[in-house]
Amino acid sequence: MIKIINPNTIPDMKNPHGVSLRKLYDSEYSQVLQINLLPGEEVKRHITAVHVFFYILEGTGVVEIGNDRAEVSAEMLIESPANISHSFINDGNVPFRFLVVKTLRPREDTEIQNFRPLT
Repeated sequence: MIKIINPNTIPDMKNPHGVSLRKLYDSEYSQVLQINLLPGEEVKRHITAVHVFFYILEGTGVVEIGNDRAEVSAEMLIESPANISHSFINDGNVPFRFLVVKTLRPREDTEIQNFRPLT
């Protein structure tokens, strides 16, 4: 069974940043959030206890991780180590939308199985 999630059908979650945040996926091993920052909004500096990566979907903004700061834009992937503070700022004039992915690395290689083409 294929589970398809449409982010537009998921309501925003209350959060300490006061921004649009939707939990797209949540399991024992991983979590995917979508954040949409309007111009002038920010994700306040905070620390996450796990390794995280961010994937920029649309717009441009500023990411701060530890003492580093960088301009980021669509189709960029940003790594953030566990227990290092980070924040995002939309300093532009269009929405800045990105995914937050918290996950564990697989411990085994992917196994290719015989399959039949779909018709």
